Amino acid sequence: MADETDRGAFIWYELMTPDPGGAKAFYDAVVGWDVQSDGQAMPNGSEYRMIGRSDGGNAGGVLTLTEAMQAGGARPGWIGYICHPDVDGAAKTVTDAGGTVHMPPMDMPGVGRMAMVADPWGATFYVMDPVPPEGDSNAKSDVHDPDRAQHMRWHDVWTGEDSDAAAALYADLFGWRTEGGMPMGDGREYRFLTRSDRAFGGMAPALTDGPGPRMAFYIGVDDIDRAVAAVKDGGGELFGEPQSVPGGDYSVHIRDPQGASVGLVGPREEQPA
Repeated sequence: MADETDRGAFIWYELMTPDPGGAKAFYDAVVGWDVQSDGQAMPNGSEYRMIGRSDGGNAGGVLTLTEAMQAGGARPGWIGYICHPDVDGAAKTVTDAGGTVHMPPMDMPGVGRMAMVADPWGATFYVMDPVPPEGDSNAKSDVHDPDRAQHMRWHDVWTGEDSDAAAALYADLFGWRTEGGMPMGDGREYRFLTRSDRAFGGMAPALTDGPGPRMAFYIGVDDIDRAVAAVKDGGGELFGEPQSVPGGDYSVHIRDPQGASVGLVGPREEQPA
C-alpha cells in the first residue's frame, strides 16, 4: 500500500476508446508500444488491454468504451491515476472544495482502492492506493518518466480562471507545488508543477473558447518527426506543428483516429534543412 512519500505521483494512465484494435494500430506505430491484441473481459461488457513498452514494462491500459458507456456520456480520452494513501480522505478533500465524485471509493481485488473525481473546475482523474504485485511489496510504478520515450513525460493541469485556487487545492490534496513559470503571450501564466523537487508538469487557466479545464498528458517518443509522420499515416490529426520546449525537445498535440487527444514530446533526430 502507498505511504506519504508516494502521495501525488502519477502511477497509471488509461486510454478510453471505442475501438481498441484501431487504437493499438495507431499507438503501436506512433509511440512504439505493443498494446495487447486481446483484452480481459470485464463484468460490464467492456474489456481491458495492457499497454506494453519495448523494455518489457507497461505504460498503462486501454479500456474499451461500450455503446452503453458512451450513451451514458463517456467519451474517448486519456485519464491519469494519482497515488494517495487515503482514497476516502482524498475524495472528501475534493468534494469539500466543491468538486465531484464520479465513482465513489471502492476496492478492486489485486489492484487497490480507487475513486474517480473531478476538481471544482471539471478536470477528472482517479485517486488510487495501489496494491503492489504479489511477491514484490516494494514495487513502484514507472509509467511516468520525465526523460524516456514510451513513458508519459509531462502533465498539464488546465484550470478555471482562478488558478491560485486550483494550486491551493492540489497542494493540499497531493503536495504539489507551483514553482516558477512563464508568460503564455495572451495574458495567462503557465506555472511549473513540482513534486519531490522535480518538475513534472504545469498549470494554467484554460482558454474560455477551448476544451475547458482538464488534465492533459504528453507521451514520450524517440523522434518527434517520425512520430508525426506516423500520426498522419495512421489517420490522426495534428494541432499545429512541433514546437520547441525547454530542454531541447519538441512537442505537438494530436488527436487519435478514435477521438482521444494527447501530446507527444521528444527529440528531433534530424534538424530541418
